[in-house]
Amino acid sequence: MVRICCDPQVSGLAFNSTKGGNEMSRVLLTVGTRKGAFFLWSDESRENWRLEGPHFKGWDVGPIQMDRRGDTAIWAGVSHFVYGAHLQTSKDLGETWKQIEHGPRYEDSSGHKLNRIWCIEPGPPEEPDLLYAGVDEAGLFVSSDQGEHWRGVDGLNDHPTRGEWSPGLGGLCLHRILIDQKNPNRMWVAISAVGVFRSENKGASWQACNQGAPIVAKGKEFEHIGSCVHSLVQAGNVPDLLYQQNHQGVLRSTDGANSWQRIETGLPARFGFPMELDPNDSNTLYTIPLESDEYRLPIEGKLAVFRSRDAGESWHAMTTGLPQGGFYSGVLRHSLAVDGLGPCGIYFGTTGGQLFYSRDGGEDWQSMPFTLPRIQSVSAFLLA
Repeated sequence: MVRICCDPQVSGLAFNSTKGGNEMSRVLLTVGTRKGAFFLWSDESRENWRLEGPHFKGWDVGPIQMDRRGDTAIWAGVSHFVYGAHLQTSKDLGETWKQIEHGPRYEDSSGHKLNRIWCIEPGPPEEPDLLYAGVDEAGLFVSSDQGEHWRGVDGLNDHPTRGEWSPGLGGLCLHRILIDQKNPNRMWVAISAVGVFRSENKGASWQACNQGAPIVAKGKEFEHIGSCVHSLVQAGNVPDLLYQQNHQGVLRSTDGANSWQRIETGLPARFGFPMELDPNDSNTLYTIPLESDEYRLPIEGKLAVFRSRDAGESWHAMTTGLPQGGFYSGVLRHSLAVDGLGPCGIYFGTTGGQLFYSRDGGEDWQSMPFTLPRIQSVSAFLLA
């Protein structure tokens, strides 16, 4: 049974602080919600958790990312209906935060508006000052000075197909950035509802990579865009192996996104948002199917995580400990996370504010004994 120590005050934590006992905290779970961010701390056993928060109380919190290439930094994308979208960073694990004054911004002449920061991605290890951010309206921004100043990546933001980019229900958002761990000049982005783009030259130029993927909003001039990719993941040790949860299916590419094939055997529905890959096994991945784009709810009110251990060739429901009736909260694209321990820990949050987790690769599930605001992102980090 999970045990929670709740601290209503946000207290600073040294990197070697102890939590919930004599063991050093090694797992940090961050949860971004409609009304703030919450941090959960545990040791490697993941049995006892300490809850902190909310950070940014009352703010809409999206992605939370950690950068450990130099001094450890946490990055958060936050927004407010009055004050707009901003980047916040902390160098002391959330004790204090600094708002970035010169964050991602479109030039007034661009005709685009920055509504929300959707993802933050550290650059390759050999370039510790480099950071990327994806935003709505869809665009890619880069910083070369550890996040102090940002500029748009014109090769993508002014792409020839831009005039036919169409938003999904969640907006026109660039929500995932992947960098090839073996070739830092190669990277991918996912845009809803436009598709996957790849660059081979560090963002100078981009090509759409949607062959074989379903098209929901076909362009008049550019028929290869309009694929509503919901989530995109890459096998770090096999750079050409990518998976995506799409608005209209689950897909795999074995050629760096040049082409896509369906991998849906055993899934009860094609629709869903999140997808994650076990960091220890490029053939093991997780997704949470939902009932159609019209309803976007657990099928028959039964909550299930589906796991594949054969690179998507077959899928199996993991339900032990999850509600199997009367459950009607969805799971958003950034609300599923894995921690990389062995066995892998898996975590996901719902639009109803519930947080579930498994310590054994999805075999058994538990729920945290609290309800948060609408959960928009979940991330898991291992600390040294």
